[in-house]
Amino acid sequence: MRCLAALLVCAAIAPASASAASPCEGADSALGDLGLPGARAATLCLLNAERSARGLAPLHASTKLGSAAQRHAADMVDRGYFAHGNFGARIARTGWGRHRRTYTIGENLGYGSGGGATPRAIVAAWMDSAGHRANILQRRFHAIGIGIASGTPDGGAGATYSTDFGS
Repeated sequence: MRCLAALLVCAAIAPASASAASPCEGADSALGDLGLPGARAATLCLLNAERSARGLAPLHASTKLGSAAQRHAADMVDRGYFAHGNFGARIARTGWGRHRRTYTIGENLGYGSGGGATPRAIVAAWMDSAGHRANILQRRFHAIGIGIASGTPDGGAGATYSTDFGS
């Protein structure tokens, strides 16, 4: 399992583990069994379960953040790399921050194969990592985009996840 986390605070001057009893349907299933919408839904459910357990507001899916996250997950698999790059510019290209005076964004990346590629395994790995956990539990974040691509950056079978968070 590989994971990376990043947090970026932007202003107007900037360029425009859940329990096993979790009710998150499909959280232990592979991407091929769930399909992309099901895997995204299970991932969001697990992330919101972590937030809810700590009294935080749920994250809501953002189409623009989702577009940035999906393109990045697919690009990492297609081009064989695993890195954030300039995720602020990637998110700005969707127009997400265009009408906000200030905002905070963050990104979590992860990939795995076999049982390590399920939404539950990815979220558990993120919650076991201080940087990833900080993004998931960031009070300012209310929006999220979840991107999941079939395959791994190293060319293996599995799934690659990218989540872009926004305030």
